[in-house]
Amino acid sequence: MIQKGKLVRIVGAGNVSDDPAVLEEYSSDVSFVNRIRPAYVVKPADAKQIQKLVNLANDTRTPLVPVSSGPPHFRGDTVPGIGGAMVVDLSRMKKIISVDRPRRVAMVEPGVTFGELIPAAEKAGIRLNMPLMPRKSKTVVGSLLEREPVIMPRYQWDISDPLACVEVIFGSGDEFRTGQAAGPGSVEEQWKVGGIQKAPYGPGVASWHRIIQGSQGTIGIVTWASMRCELLPGLEEPFVVGSNNLDTLMELTSWLVRLKMVNECFILNNVNLAAVSAKKWPKDYQKLRDSLPLWILFYNVAGYEVYPEERVSSQVKGITDITQRLGIEAVKSVGDVSANEILKAVQQPSAEPYWKLRYKGACEDVMFLTINDKLDNQIYTMYNQVEKAGYPASDMGIYIQPIVQGTGVHCEFSLFYDPDNHNEAGKVRELSSSAVKALLGRDAFFSRPYGPNTGMIVNRDAASIKVLNKLKNMFDPNHVMNPGKVCF
Repeated sequence: MIQKGKLVRIVGAGNVSDDPAVLEEYSSDVSFVNRIRPAYVVKPADAKQIQKLVNLANDTRTPLVPVSSGPPHFRGDTVPGIGGAMVVDLSRMKKIISVDRPRRVAMVEPGVTFGELIPAAEKAGIRLNMPLMPRKSKTVVGSLLEREPVIMPRYQWDISDPLACVEVIFGSGDEFRTGQAAGPGSVEEQWKVGGIQKAPYGPGVASWHRIIQGSQGTIGIVTWASMRCELLPGLEEPFVVGSNNLDTLMELTSWLVRLKMVNECFILNNVNLAAVSAKKWPKDYQKLRDSLPLWILFYNVAGYEVYPEERVSSQVKGITDITQRLGIEAVKSVGDVSANEILKAVQQPSAEPYWKLRYKGACEDVMFLTINDKLDNQIYTMYNQVEKAGYPASDMGIYIQPIVQGTGVHCEFSLFYDPDNHNEAGKVRELSSSAVKALLGRDAFFSRPYGPNTGMIVNRDAASIKVLNKLKNMFDPNHVMNPGKVCF
């Protein structure tokens, strides 16, 4: 085990803790992974300190668990997989390195949250393509590395977008930069000659960022990341379309994204929209849910510097032609929720408490990627599992997000439960497992496996596990990076 004095010499006395109360905070989260207390929590300030910590961990064979976002955590990837681990808390690394409007790119350290970067980006005239209402403590880099779906699919050209380049300290202790940032020269030298760290591919023909994305900290620790941004609109016109027929809304969504007519675009069921919109609990929630149709499509039409009113008017007219053909109507409010309220909410992090915790205090997500043709059957399968488990279907939230120019769909079922009700929590845990098993049989692609269901997902593909373990041995030869996660 590492001596505390060695850690103090690297990060300073005030940034190393073995206080049992502090360690307990990192020993569990809002998931069903087993509680394991780390040996230390350390808070480095820069890449050099991280590199020294990784080298020390290799010398002593101490497991490292990288954490950038603040609590509450939900997926078990920040809980140590084995005892004696050291949590590397990156929350001190708060620097917004650059925000570049002409090139529409921003670069930040791993401790920067959405709430900190959004104002800086807006001041420069650009905006982030962000996930749906992340919690206030969620970091931008953490979201990018987890491949969380973004709410503006028209600007997502690849499943890794909007991530651009990263600097990473691999488990071997080596420093590496991906994409355009790889060189030649340092990042600062690239800036001097007009270089910008926006293209993610390379160095060479390999897409090294794909190895790091989705690895849950098992390959290395990212010290900064750059991301593609978009221009800040001068005019926005949001709409909602409510229906009890999901197929009709999916067809409209397909046209909206395919024709690049809208920015934000997603579908929520009435449970999720009520959870997002309710101000007073539980009275507002029940009232909102009862006022809403089963499915609600939200989209936003935007205009920019050149003829913004004309652009919005033209797009709205084109969308009206489509909705009339489909026999539905786009309106400014549905039930007791207005489109403007939704737009304001989804362009910022969630207010406290985090929207997934408001209903019952805890939430287990079952999420996967799919295509439009298979979505209906997969939702039907999930409802069957919910009925078998005795979980009330009226308590299940559903979020459907078109991704990558509308070529695919992210589907997310939110199972809300009371963490103090052991019977209900146990029921949700069993339901999560049975649902994943059933959905795997319906061609759901679980690209982000977390927690107790990970083995069931990854063990179906022995060839991929073999390749991943080869990569793990290359970049983290002593297996010090977050052991017990993914297939490691």
